[in-house]
Amino acid sequence: MRLAIVYHRPFYRDPSGGLWEAEGAFSRYVESLARRVDEVVLCVPQRLAPFGSNSYRLAAANVRLYPLPFFDRLPRFYAGLPTMLSRLWRGLPSWDLVNLRIPTPLGIYAYALARLRRRQIFLLVVGDLAGVAASVPVDSPKRALYRAYLWLEERLQDLMVSGAPSFVNGRALYVKYNRAGRRVLLTTTSTISRADIGNRPDTCAAPPIRLLCVSRIDPRKGLRYLPEALAELIARGHDVRLTILGPVVGTLGAEEQGRIAMRAASTGVADRIELLGQKTLLEVLGLAREHDLFVLPTLPGEGVPRVLLEAMASGLPIVASDVAGVPTLIAHGVNGLLVPPADPPALAAALDRLIRDPALRQHLIANAYTVARAHTAEAHADKIALGLVKLAGIHLRRERGPAGSAA
Repeated sequence: MRLAIVYHRPFYRDPSGGLWEAEGAFSRYVESLARRVDEVVLCVPQRLAPFGSNSYRLAAANVRLYPLPFFDRLPRFYAGLPTMLSRLWRGLPSWDLVNLRIPTPLGIYAYALARLRRRQIFLLVVGDLAGVAASVPVDSPKRALYRAYLWLEERLQDLMVSGAPSFVNGRALYVKYNRAGRRVLLTTTSTISRADIGNRPDTCAAPPIRLLCVSRIDPRKGLRYLPEALAELIARGHDVRLTILGPVVGTLGAEEQGRIAMRAASTGVADRIELLGQKTLLEVLGLAREHDLFVLPTLPGEGVPRVLLEAMASGLPIVASDVAGVPTLIAHGVNGLLVPPADPPALAAALDRLIRDPALRQHLIANAYTVARAHTAEAHADKIALGLVKLAGIHLRRERGPAGSAA
């Protein structure tokens, strides 16, 4: 079987044919499905220059790049759209199954072309565009237009789900999309492999206590509430440091980074916060093992943040916002602590509780390892394979074994 995966994440192909992605999170998904098909055709923008040091080499040997014009913003996407449509139209007859990972700008176009070419389709819904739209301030004509675009994309995404078997990331999205007559299954996306799961029993052995947050920097992620929580922990007598890993996303992300800096300065914790930018998946996992606690203050609009499983695999006790798909993965007091969103005192109180209570930390870590083992990328691919049989009578073959050397 030839499986085509359509998404907007760019890849670079080196002179030897190796395929590289900036982080590696999407690559783990591709690798997990590559074990169950003869070939994966990766329909993504092709980057012409290497990413540099922060990049991940795709490990699966049976993945072929079907390059689309590079784009990194909507105007550039629409400029290249005629070429993308032409290439997809030519390629579709040779593909047995098409996976659209949405939201993605190309989603509705690829969906329509696949239907016209009578190709089998399945969707993976990983994010909530309504939540994204809510985080965009309508303070300029350009942003008002972008919010209108998100509103339209949200409705087109709903239309696609109504017409194709769909896997949705987290209970909130499942409730949103699962209606009578639809073929929808709940899933949890994952970037961790079985080999990534550690075994440390506890953290917080000695000060300073190192907090880790892994998140894109944009308004929807709630990172601006972290400086106040950090200041409250210091007021409670803790020597704490915070590391934030993740890229700044667009103009809104740059504005959010400015808010973080302003609040850090006003609360006196600027020297205790380090923003390290985007890191590869393997670098994130390595840094996670050097920290003590994980905090994610995200706001509504998430699926299930993949970083939660990365933290669990690394033995980090978790404090996260009780929003959207987060409770799909985190049971309060069992494998993490949940707090209300946009509430720095609640974040600080939960982190304080973990610092002071080793028995609770050990309990959460042990249970989190169990959850991580049940939600690896391999397990996610198994669920998709079984779900395709149930929803559409599509049979992927049994797992091929190790992904093998890179293409």
